[in-house]
Amino acid sequence: MTSATALAARLSALLPDLSPWRSSADFRLLWVQGLVTYFGSFMALIALPLQIKELTGSPLAVGAMGAVELVPLVVFGLYGGALADSADRRKVILGTEAGLGLLALVLLVNAAMPDPMLWPLYLVAGGVSALAGLQRPALDSLIARIVPHDQLTAAAALNSLRWQFGAITGPAVAGLVVAYAGHATAYTVTVVTFTVSVLLCLRLAPAPPAEHARKPSLRGIAEGARYAWSRPVLLGTYAIDLAAMFFAFPNTIFPFLADELDAEWSLGLMYAAGSVGSLVLGLTSGWTSRVRRHGLFVVFGAAAWGLAVAAAGWFSNVWLVLVCLAMAGAGDMLSGLGRSTIWNQTIPEELRGRLAGIEVLSYSVGPQLGQVRAGAMAGWTGTRTAIWTGGVACVASVALLAAALPKLLTYDSVTDADAVRRRRSSPSGV
Repeated sequence: MTSATALAARLSALLPDLSPWRSSADFRLLWVQGLVTYFGSFMALIALPLQIKELTGSPLAVGAMGAVELVPLVVFGLYGGALADSADRRKVILGTEAGLGLLALVLLVNAAMPDPMLWPLYLVAGGVSALAGLQRPALDSLIARIVPHDQLTAAAALNSLRWQFGAITGPAVAGLVVAYAGHATAYTVTVVTFTVSVLLCLRLAPAPPAEHARKPSLRGIAEGARYAWSRPVLLGTYAIDLAAMFFAFPNTIFPFLADELDAEWSLGLMYAAGSVGSLVLGLTSGWTSRVRRHGLFVVFGAAAWGLAVAAAGWFSNVWLVLVCLAMAGAGDMLSGLGRSTIWNQTIPEELRGRLAGIEVLSYSVGPQLGQVRAGAMAGWTGTRTAIWTGGVACVASVALLAAALPKLLTYDSVTDADAVRRRRSSPSGV
């Protein structure tokens, strides 16, 4: 083998593993549907806080979105997990996607009014949080059913790539659209993307519950919570992600950071920078399919996220800030790959929906609380201080949790008892 051929082989090994795309038609449909939805969702995600900022001029009012979204997310996330174990997951996904499209239509109507009102923005934020809580367990629990067990890390990497593409293009385009065409145009794009998404969801194969599945109940939710509590590895994934997002999720105060750095033009880039870093890692993620110690991904990725966010708050040069945010995104994706793989490799099918509901809380409640923390602290100490102190607190909390839950660091997908049982019971037989 020539040196050029050897180099090409090494580079090829870094490329994303496309096995799930080739082996599952439903995975392909969900991947494309998610790509369309993420683009529209990120358009609204940027337009909504910008509209609140324009109406109020208050960082606390923008951060309050997190408080409005928190309770619906907790309640409906837990219920959505139980629903995913007892209902056809395709129907759950389809119904919630249609509901999200209707809420985007409400934003469009409000933005088109001569004097847009503030309260509908918070109302829609709470409604989106509730529907997302219902939907995500069904979406997440469906992956382990339609993708072979040995392709779950590759599927997580491909799904992350899809998310990052939407997270990059959505904010970048949204910043331009809002600046030059207004909020109503951004919300129009969101409505169109959800319409396309519903049409794609109609083509998914039915995903009925297990034969003896029980109706959603508090007892069923408690059963899932007891299982999670009894598994230190799962507890570690949840706790570390919650801590990292609570202390170091500065997105809600980016409009004020851009103002402080005298770089209002950089706002869209700030929102997109983390996704650029994640995308770079995703495009070179082929090696992750050959890793067995996914707990290390969780810990090291979350620590890298905190360090990079701290640096972003410390620097006053906008380009260095953007580089740090990109590095934070790469760390977040590495941690996310570890969490997703561990969840899908170890959780039994009959509990998959309920545990997916807990997963929704672990990676969604943290950012919601983080918005409130960042907004409140920015009003008290200043924007940059709120960011860098949060990053430092993130690193410290990750270190403490890793020390308290050492089984997460030693997790091995080949020898872990839960992973072995899940692999043997996988419908694909691998």
